[in-house]
Amino acid sequence: MHVKSIYKQFHQKLVLATSLLILILSAIFYGYTKSTIFDEIQDSLYKDAQLIYKISKSTNVDTRSFNIITHSGINVDIVKLEHIPQSAYTTFKVKDDHYMQILYLFNPATNEYIKIVKNINSSLDMLNKIFNNLLLISLGGLLMVVFYAFTVSKTLLRPIIQITNKLSNMDENYLSQIKKDNLPIEFHPLANSINSLMTRIETNIKFKKELFIGVAHELKTPLAVMKLKNEVTLMKPRDPEKYQETMKLTIEQINDMNKMITSILDIGRAEGAQFEKPEEIDLVQYLQRKTNDYRMLSAKKKIILTFFSNVNHHEVYLQPTLINQIIQNFVQNAIKFTPDDKSIAIRLNKAKDSTTITITDDGQGIDESIDLFAPFKRMGKESGAGLGLFLAKNAADAIGATITLKNRTDDKSGCVATITLPNKPRHKKD
Repeated sequence: MHVKSIYKQFHQKLVLATSLLILILSAIFYGYTKSTIFDEIQDSLYKDAQLIYKISKSTNVDTRSFNIITHSGINVDIVKLEHIPQSAYTTFKVKDDHYMQILYLFNPATNEYIKIVKNINSSLDMLNKIFNNLLLISLGGLLMVVFYAFTVSKTLLRPIIQITNKLSNMDENYLSQIKKDNLPIEFHPLANSINSLMTRIETNIKFKKELFIGVAHELKTPLAVMKLKNEVTLMKPRDPEKYQETMKLTIEQINDMNKMITSILDIGRAEGAQFEKPEEIDLVQYLQRKTNDYRMLSAKKKIILTFFSNVNHHEVYLQPTLINQIIQNFVQNAIKFTPDDKSIAIRLNKAKDSTTITITDDGQGIDESIDLFAPFKRMGKESGAGLGLFLAKNAADAIGATITLKNRTDDKSGCVATITLPNKPRHKKD
């Protein structure tokens, strides 16, 4: 299996890109210099040809005198050509010498041309020196690029190494937030995500500890009651009715413990549902269907259960088991604590950034000073293990939702359970 390295990839790409830039700039500079030098040579030959043409028309000068008029290193002849040349300028090589030639029309009637030949060895030597210097500069630049890429790569990786070292020193007993003061601004979103995850882990660990302590306490109490009652009963012979009373109490305590164990098993199933594959569901149709299902339960207490929505359809992408866990707990609690012949309203309101689901009942309300989402917190005198809202809170955290439970603010008794879902899903579709 090939292991990818961001450091190596960035280092290689930076070296390659910068090296290509240096080579391209060097090639452009060399090409421009060569073109400029050759243009100057051609311009010089053209001016010499014009000068010779003007002088020859005004005076009788032989070709030997032309060499005196022009610069040194130039040979001038008058030649007669049968075919018109395609280009006025040509370059050629004789042994180790390089030359440039110009043909300038001298006499159109006889097809005579002024032929000027110039030795360009010195110009080519200068170009070779420029090329060699550029090659040395490019090689030096490449070495600097390698060093620069190494330094930049280390600098860019330093925040990642800093975060990695911070995380490697953490465990379930020591969790701390990553400080953003010394991090580049580009790494702040990463730090925020990690800090948010740390907060969720801390909360989860806290709830688990409370759950374990609560389970131990909740199981210890009925066991102690059964033990004490049985010990007292067995201290001396008693009437059959007393034994029956003790057995009934023991059965009641066992039933309570069974309810608690069932709730604890539900917690395990809910945690397993967090790994369930998200699905796309129409939340409006889902809530309408659930409302119809819960009407069978509310009808036993003659409670009117209604559903309202400000949209006809709203597609969401989440785990159905988890959203069902939340809705079921809130609606069942609303039915449990709402008196007969009252009403419960389920509402969905879709806004720009989020969607809110509220379950409003006509019950007795709650004590807002108590954290009802903590394990083994019970409302009123109704029986239960006190783990339903704890399950709902864990399910909400898993799908990125926020849930609250508040008293009504419209001068009526009862409470409002609120579920707020972000319209941007936490899990993306494949």
